[in-house]
Amino acid sequence: MKVDTRALAARGLAEIALRGASLREVMQRDAPKLADPRDRALLMALLSEGARWWLRFDAAVDGLLEKSLRHKDPAVHALLVLGLVQLEILELQDYAAVAATVEAVRALKRPQLAGLVNAVLRRWQRERSSLLARLDAKAQTRHAHPQWLADALQRDWPAQAEAVMAADNGEPPLMLRVNRQRSERDALIGQLRAAGYEAAAHPWLTDALVLPHSGDVTRMPGFEDGHFAVQDGAAQVAADLADLRDGLRVLDACAAPGGKACHLLERADIDLTALEFDAPRAERIRQNLMRLRLDAKLVIGDAGAPKAWWKGQPFDRILIDAPCSATGVLRRRPDVRLHRRESDIAAMHAQQRRILSALWPLLAPGGRLVYITCSVLRAENEAIVGELLATRADAEVVPFSLPAGQPAATGWQILPGDGDLDGMYYAVLQKRH
Repeated sequence: MKVDTRALAARGLAEIALRGASLREVMQRDAPKLADPRDRALLMALLSEGARWWLRFDAAVDGLLEKSLRHKDPAVHALLVLGLVQLEILELQDYAAVAATVEAVRALKRPQLAGLVNAVLRRWQRERSSLLARLDAKAQTRHAHPQWLADALQRDWPAQAEAVMAADNGEPPLMLRVNRQRSERDALIGQLRAAGYEAAAHPWLTDALVLPHSGDVTRMPGFEDGHFAVQDGAAQVAADLADLRDGLRVLDACAAPGGKACHLLERADIDLTALEFDAPRAERIRQNLMRLRLDAKLVIGDAGAPKAWWKGQPFDRILIDAPCSATGVLRRRPDVRLHRRESDIAAMHAQQRRILSALWPLLAPGGRLVYITCSVLRAENEAIVGELLATRADAEVVPFSLPAGQPAATGWQILPGDGDLDGMYYAVLQKRH
């Protein structure tokens, strides 16, 4: 029996939006249930855009119903959200979108609600202009961002807040990183173009390739041979700031899934320790190292408690990709906006401070520490680095600038959409001799 893609998406979206499930886990579980690659692509589009725009169209559905279905029939409520997503975001043909959504109600075994779903979607079509104007009147429903985050962006980046939220809702390009140990960028671009992919060199990141749309990278030439990895350009900046040379001892703390660790190994012949607290996530580092034919010492441990794993020999370079709110990568991880809470930021702040303070003593004199988050919130970025600088006389800032983004109080902030990159914060510190 053929699985109804929209019904499957509705159940998955209800789990993501109402029960805290991750989009990636739902997609990994449900995609294999669909035999046709086109159905799997539709499922991904529905789940991604459903999560991205939930805070807009969830409110719209409430306004179209006399009694909410959110708790009584969460999958049907999610299906109505997806009906509006198909009409407004995916821009599917009106008749087909409505008919297919009504059919999905039956696949959800709620045939008695088919008439209601049809009526709601038809009403949306009739009253579309006034309903959209009502949603556009508030930042939360205009940009589908939680109110606390819209307020935080307005506070931290008043001139850029609207642009950041708009960038969070755009489709990001697919960015690859050539493994210079196994291939050359121009050669890889040639192979991809020959296979029909629109690949181009990034204008200022020396290892980056850009493709306009996401796709199944496992089918691309060179993937199995480890010639490239998927990594946004903002994350590729880390290898430049690390200022590597052969023979250095390097620690990549909080290393999963291993993108930055692998990039460092591709750049120089270094002795690299990849540290990760979570064992299942550490397995992803190992898999990436194997595919790219790279070698590192993989350690399971807490970056904030180095006594349990550190052998006493200082590191010449330390990379801290700190646990954070992930508010800089909402365009790639749209479900984060549904799961993150304002109350999480204080806990993140404490964790970031703990890790940075614990790892600073492990840095050799003259060594360099690169502090990174994929957050756009100042409390997780320059505030953390500023605290260390205020308490450590042996810490000094290494100034730098990038072709995208803007200077922060300390370090550099790339905001979502700057140079068509994800949001990322960087600060570089050096230990005085």
